[in-house]
Amino acid sequence: MPRFANLHFPSKGLLRHRLTPGFFTSQPDYLVLLSLSALVGAVAGLIVSLFEAAIHLFTNERLHYFDSWGLPPGVTALLVILAGALFAAVGFLATAKLAPETSGSGIPHVEGALDGLHDIRWWRVLPVKFFAGTLTLSSGMVLGREGPSVQIGGAVGRMFAGLASKYPYAPHVLTASGAAAGLAAAFNAPLAGILFIIEEMRPQFRYNFTSFKCVTLASLMATIVLRYFHGQDAVMDIPTFKVPPLESLWLFLLLGAIFGVVGISFNRWVLKCTAFFKRYHRNNLLRVASTGALLGGLFALFQLYLPSISGGGIALITDFVREPMAWGLMVLVFLVRIVATLGCFSSGAPGGVFAPMLALGTLLGLAYGTVAAGLFPSLVAEPGVYAVAGMGALFAATVRAPVTGIILVVEMTDNYQLIMPLLMTILGATFIAQAFGGSPLYSALLQQSLSTNAETKAPEAKEAEQPKAAEAVTPAEGAATPVASAAAKGE
Repeated sequence: MPRFANLHFPSKGLLRHRLTPGFFTSQPDYLVLLSLSALVGAVAGLIVSLFEAAIHLFTNERLHYFDSWGLPPGVTALLVILAGALFAAVGFLATAKLAPETSGSGIPHVEGALDGLHDIRWWRVLPVKFFAGTLTLSSGMVLGREGPSVQIGGAVGRMFAGLASKYPYAPHVLTASGAAAGLAAAFNAPLAGILFIIEEMRPQFRYNFTSFKCVTLASLMATIVLRYFHGQDAVMDIPTFKVPPLESLWLFLLLGAIFGVVGISFNRWVLKCTAFFKRYHRNNLLRVASTGALLGGLFALFQLYLPSISGGGIALITDFVREPMAWGLMVLVFLVRIVATLGCFSSGAPGGVFAPMLALGTLLGLAYGTVAAGLFPSLVAEPGVYAVAGMGALFAATVRAPVTGIILVVEMTDNYQLIMPLLMTILGATFIAQAFGGSPLYSALLQQSLSTNAETKAPEAKEAEQPKAAEAVTPAEGAATPVASAAAKGE
């Protein structure tokens, strides 16, 4: 094993991507970290599997618990809506009171921890993210469980880092391994979990072959555990499409350009809405709980009467790809869901935006494919191909991880033959997003969080300095002040 070079981990400041020669000083160190990474992956896969099962259980119980009471349908519907409001209010309140760092997806928090800007209080993050996330997501809000799964995995990695306290770089490696395992288990996509750490978190992740092995092993173990409980089928049960003709690739490039513009706008609105909710909440627990109750009740209502604009969106993707609506209706659902996604994700709820983004990409991509099929019937045989391309395009334009977007979509849909159109669409979206100066979503959220914390601490620091300054100019007890001295001298 190569011996560890002098690699300094600064405590502050965003780090740049680097290639490091080695992490560990001996063969036993190497084996210990690999063994712990495998353990982290297995435990993260188990917790994420339980997280998914808990969300389904609570959602089903909330929707059907009151059916056996024999109440009028209107009263039953009202109780279901009130239960959704209560679930979300408790989830928001627990997050704000017990572990504020678990608000949102949690991915920026993991990135900050990898960069030495945050510490992961795993003993709080794990239970709060699990239970508060379960309650909030089961209320019907437009949120995904994939971002929370990444934070849960990162917290598992930090928990097991305590077993390797003599290795100073174990927390970093195991946190990254746990985060990859969380995403792999959430999407049943091991390659996407690995690539997400290497590509999206490239400014924070200390890359070498040993750390890469740890991340890969953790993702593998998490996927094995998940498939043991849920089987080996892809997450989305959609048709397997034929490869579109080469002459149609320009249509995918145009679709990517559209998604590049949409992705930039989406990111900017997420940042604006997040800032608005932070200004509104101002750490007031009553406002936080009332926001959760309002959103939970509203989307519980939608779940009963307009299910296409509630929930994370995985079921919506399957339904729309199998039975598309008219393109105008799909655009309308897209517009409504984009507003719903912005409101739910930016509110501080302990939920993610992965699945809602995939649903948005599906809706707009499928609407585009339907129009293209009418205009160019010889080039577009199956509009559903554009739905698959749209999933990856919006992900790439917002998260700015094109390779991860491609692999994630093909693993989730089992459409590996669509690599070429996905490449065209995703690269088009990425190039447009970069050309117009868009920032990656999670990096921008991390920067916004750091700026907000700095602004919050600045007034507190000034208030703390004021008494010290007053003490410095206040004379000691019994000492003569200049005015008193002058009076004593008759001046």
